[in-house]
Amino acid sequence: MKIAICGSMQFGKEMVETKVKLEQLGHVVVLPKDTEEYASGKKGAEGKWEKQEGDLFKNYWNEIKASDAVLILNLTKNGVENYIGGNALIEVAFAHVLDKKIYLLNSAPEMNYKNEIEAMSPEILNGDLSKIAVNE
Repeated sequence: MKIAICGSMQFGKEMVETKVKLEQLGHVVVLPKDTEEYASGKKGAEGKWEKQEGDLFKNYWNEIKASDAVLILNLTKNGVENYIGGNALIEVAFAHVLDKKIYLLNSAPEMNYKNEIEAMSPEILNGDLSKIAVNE
């Protein structure tokens, strides 16, 4: 299965680690542009200019479109357990509209758009990547 990993770039290191684990399970994995640079600390948070200049939304839309599923890496950020920020929420919506399988690493966060996330029927992995079948 081809999986696009989504989430806050503050989770860059975890995205790279998750990519390796998923590949060991037999999946093909796509990461957001420059994830390795964020993971190593060479790049900081993406600002409006970087998102516009790199056309990041459209580029990852195309990656999601070419994938079978998305995996939202929702970890603790800024004191919010299972955080899903604006970009990841957009990517969940992209996947939903494209009829792609949606996986959340952990349950939906207690945020004011929890209902919207749950309405897109993601599968909750509870941290267990082996729940993603290779040939789904």
